Amino acid sequence: MIEMQFCIPHSAFILVSMIVLKGISKSYGSTPVLRDVTLTIDPGELVCITGKSGAGKSTLLHLLTGAEAVTKGGIEVDGVDLRAVPGPVMQLYRRRIGIVFQDYRLIGRLTVSENIAFPLQVCGLPDAEVDRRVGTLMKDLEIQRHARSFPHALSGGEKARTAIARAIVGKPMILLCDEPTGNVDPEASKNILDIFKRIHAQGTTVIIATHDAALVTALGARRIHIEDGRIVSDTPRAGAHYREHHVLDAEKLPAGGRKKVKVTAIGG
Repeated sequence: MIEMQFCIPHSAFILVSMIVLKGISKSYGSTPVLRDVTLTIDPGELVCITGKSGAGKSTLLHLLTGAEAVTKGGIEVDGVDLRAVPGPVMQLYRRRIGIVFQDYRLIGRLTVSENIAFPLQVCGLPDAEVDRRVGTLMKDLEIQRHARSFPHALSGGEKARTAIARAIVGKPMILLCDEPTGNVDPEASKNILDIFKRIHAQGTTVIIATHDAALVTALGARRIHIEDGRIVSDTPRAGAHYREHHVLDAEKLPAGGRKKVKVTAIGG
């Protein structure tokens, strides 16, 4: 079983991983990519962000890592506005996030085991602990026979599992995945799906950007759909409990009017 802990000091952030986006917009030059996105993701949620290519899914993940700054609005994690976080503390924040990139970004000169070990070595963990964690993960994800292989020798599914192992070996509280099944066959997709379910079951907040409708359905995740940089629907996960997230009352009339209520899943 995959354990989830941290390899960094905890004092910089409260360990509940509440994520709040407040009217964020992001533009590159004169080109808007995200437009007035307001969103709350509760601790331990499983969320799929869907939309066509260019809708803004990947940009949203990049903003959550703190690697890019919003053009307008704010992002808070556990009540901390990322815009106000100094550089050294931001590095600690990023270490509590696991990231699976669309192209996996494995280091070509390192073997599978070395790629997975890399984040722990950056954290300065003892070699014995690094070896223990890496060995356990490779066995759990069934890639131990590729421990000494280099990325170029791996299949798409093996690269994906290696990238996931590297993302979770530091035992993050938040896992961000950008099109994790985009380059793999159906059998590999099923294996990746099972991995995400296991990680989420242990309390990690998992946020996946994907256009794979089958993945969303199989996960039974909360689905946030983006079109042209805006959230157009927010569907809670199947079987979840709900709370009122915010009320859009611009259409409320003196008599006979109705107000729209947006709900967010908080458990299930």
